[in-house]
Amino acid sequence: MNRQTSYRILCGALGALMAVVGVIFFVTFFGYQQPGSTPGLKTGPVGHYFVAFTGCALIGWAGGLLGAARHPATGRTVGTLTAFALVLSALYRMVAWVIGDYYVMLGELPRFEAALFLLLALGFVWLRPPAPGKEATE
Repeated sequence: MNRQTSYRILCGALGALMAVVGVIFFVTFFGYQQPGSTPGLKTGPVGHYFVAFTGCALIGWAGGLLGAARHPATGRTVGTLTAFALVLSALYRMVAWVIGDYYVMLGELPRFEAALFLLLALGFVWLRPPAPGKEATE
């Protein structure tokens, strides 16, 4: 499998996952608004407002990744920014794990998430397609 195919699979798979999670987050907001509802996310009304906002952002981000999967050479920036966002996500998870306040609720999960996000970021950087008009080096 060549780099471009691997990059397309990475963008497409992560984009599809983000779209599904984004829709779930968005719908969760409306589930919370139902009288007598007890949603799985115990964040209160302000928290659910931000969960819905996060869902919308994930859906938009998913669209960019799916576009990059379709045309990798023209969607290079999406992959680069995705790698940057994944590194930031890993960073705050590492800080949360080091602080220790989140251990009671999350246990070792922040460490595993940080490792996964850094691995995905490495994939986006390593598999990044060449700029349009440049020769591919494989």
